[in-house]
Amino acid sequence: MQLLQGGGGREPPLPPPPPPPKGHLAVYVSGGRKGKEAAPPRRFVVPVIDFNHPLFVELLREAEEEFGFDHPGGITIPCPVSRFERVRTSIAADLARTGLRVRRS
Repeated sequence: MQLLQGGGGREPPLPPPPPPPKGHLAVYVSGGRKGKEAAPPRRFVVPVIDFNHPLFVELLREAEEEFGFDHPGGITIPCPVSRFERVRTSIAADLARTGLRVRRS
């Protein structure tokens, strides 16, 4: 962390993250619902195949209920990071059982 003298304590802006690789999308996971105190969203790069899994579809429905389709920015999933990681682990296990292999980012 860099401290700026006389700049009101502001840090320089971070560079934008790199674009996701082909076949992946970036999603942002926020720890709480709109209007409630939560940690800043955390970025995850997710294989597009995960978007068809019923567990991920449920997360997307929750995002739609929370933010609607006219939400500025990227896809934001309104759940704790720990829940999102459990869903990703379950999806990976299901894909491994069915013989599909997906490289995780």
